[in-house]
Amino acid sequence: MKNFRTILCSVLVTLAASAHAQPAPLAALPTLDIPSYMGTWYQVAWFPNRFQKQCVADTSATYRRIPDGVEVTNRCRNAEGKIEDIVGLARPAGSEIRGNALQPAQLEVSFLPSWLRWLPIWGSYWVIQLADDGRYAVVGEPTREYLWVLSRTPKLAPADESAIRSRLTQQGFDLARWQTHPHSPAAEAPR
Repeated sequence: MKNFRTILCSVLVTLAASAHAQPAPLAALPTLDIPSYMGTWYQVAWFPNRFQKQCVADTSATYRRIPDGVEVTNRCRNAEGKIEDIVGLARPAGSEIRGNALQPAQLEVSFLPSWLRWLPIWGSYWVIQLADDGRYAVVGEPTREYLWVLSRTPKLAPADESAIRSRLTQQGFDLARWQTHPHSPAAEAPR
């Protein structure tokens, strides 16, 4: 009987640990006001990824509403000091636009040339956190493999970073991959 209790306790502890290890499915914000999200955002932190590996500083994204969705212009400085940019398209994914609101805040993005966008190569772009006044936004996707922390200014306030990190931990992100992204004073110049 003692062995049975030991085995049962061991099984229950293992089940509890595995259930705890699996975070709940990631949720996008229930709604996103599209006009207030447009404009330039600075990438202040991220999970490094292969398609942005050439970007060493001054990464920004500018969003502009167009008839097909949202035009996304990503810009960064590479290791040689040159500015690179790429233009893509964001469109609703598993969501709908009601007036000026995207419900929920789920988009998909493609940076393929427009004539190739029929290919099913679109990345998930979910807004998962947004400051009440819109000073920062956090973008992720369901697998939690990719993460971008965006700010309306090139530097995030320490209190904001702390709040974002705390919420990301609650959302099941592994912050060991978090990297701050640098911006030079020239990054603030108007474009």
